[in-house]
Amino acid sequence: MRSLVGIGLLLTGMLAPVPAAAQDVEALRKELEEMRKQFDTMKEGYEKAINRLGERIQQIESRPQPAAAPPPAPAAPAAMAQAPAPAVTINPMELARPREPFSLYTQRGPGQLLFDMGVTGDFIGNLTQGNVDKANAGSFPGRENRFFPREVELSLFGQIDPYARAEVRVEAGEEDAGEIALHLAEANLTLMTLPFGTQLKLGQMRNRFGLLNPVHEHDRPFIDAPNVLARFLGEEGLVERGAELTWVAPLPFFLEALVGVFNGDNETAFGRGKLTSPLATGRLRTFFELGDESAIQLGASVANGLTPERHRNTLLGFDAKYKYRPEGWQHPLLTLLGEMIYQTRRVDVLGEDTNGDGIQDTPDQTRTRNRWGWYVGGEVQPFRTGQLARLAAGFRYDWTQYPVMRGREWAVGPYIAFMPSEFLRFRLGYKHTERATRDGFTDNESSARKVDEILFQATFILGAHPAHPF
Repeated sequence: MRSLVGIGLLLTGMLAPVPAAAQDVEALRKELEEMRKQFDTMKEGYEKAINRLGERIQQIESRPQPAAAPPPAPAAPAAMAQAPAPAVTINPMELARPREPFSLYTQRGPGQLLFDMGVTGDFIGNLTQGNVDKANAGSFPGRENRFFPREVELSLFGQIDPYARAEVRVEAGEEDAGEIALHLAEANLTLMTLPFGTQLKLGQMRNRFGLLNPVHEHDRPFIDAPNVLARFLGEEGLVERGAELTWVAPLPFFLEALVGVFNGDNETAFGRGKLTSPLATGRLRTFFELGDESAIQLGASVANGLTPERHRNTLLGFDAKYKYRPEGWQHPLLTLLGEMIYQTRRVDVLGEDTNGDGIQDTPDQTRTRNRWGWYVGGEVQPFRTGQLARLAAGFRYDWTQYPVMRGREWAVGPYIAFMPSEFLRFRLGYKHTERATRDGFTDNESSARKVDEILFQATFILGAHPAHPF
């Protein structure tokens, strides 16, 4: 009997905590759910802060780094503490001290390469009318109705030592139907710690004239080059050999100024190709944050040089770019950009037969061509997360006069983009172009005043790839 009573008491003691334990489990579940919500909120906040810091780091890296502070002076004796402080003098030579060396070089581990390598592939497909194909007058002259590699690029870039960096880019692409050309795209050296907070870039480079000329074609926001750039700078743009000096002003806001001196090898706009008659360029660029969610970049550029006929050509450029990224987004919701070029150029004009008798009635002369052109474009990536966040849609409108010959053209081109990852992108677009005259687009006894094109682009990045500012 005592055994039964003992067993009963033991079972009662074991079963009594069950309701309390169930209550504890439910409380723990509620607490865990609350912690998950708090973690998600903190995660969004950290992501926003990290993105904001990343943008500021890019801005700060382009500014001069302050010189290292001198070691503190030994404490003055107590007797000298009562003496009046000497007058403060400013040594102008302190302004000319070089900046401190960059620390990236010393952070490399043993056996590691001192540079990064990457391969980029950019492939284009083009469909258009037969007369445009025959006249070689599409967005990619000589490659109409073809699928071709526009740009396959091998890039080597990185730190040489604490004071300098370098980059070398070799490109291969189809420049005419079936012909693949291999050439040196860029090879330059940048001295980053010069006096007065300046940097000097030497070698062959994409000239920093305007917004899109410094950007390689596979990194641009459009499938083809805007018409104003193609007409005034040529299909390849300003790729020059010379030097650029950059200075970031010590102001409360970001202001970058640069000047350059080059051979002037661009045959479309200049083409003299001599340092005795150099191509001189300049650019001002500024950047403003419009609150926590948007920012705008503004720029103005100038280029002045001689054409092969020894005539003066001056180009003025103005550009703007705006980005809007709502709180918690990893990519911009909206990007808007635009650029304008104004030209003043002296050209040779042949005399004309005004009465149709076969005899030239007016003499040959030199005239000034004041021409201009512009484009505006935008892209929207409207979905924040999930598979739809990989989709984007954009557009571009072009209007431009021709730099030398008479006439003008306009074009409109919408496109859609799909990005499976940040290293792979596909675009599909349509472009309609109308020209005021057929002059200049009449190869092979054909003409192309109106052009309709379907464009396709596939781009991949393999290995390292440097980021572009903003």
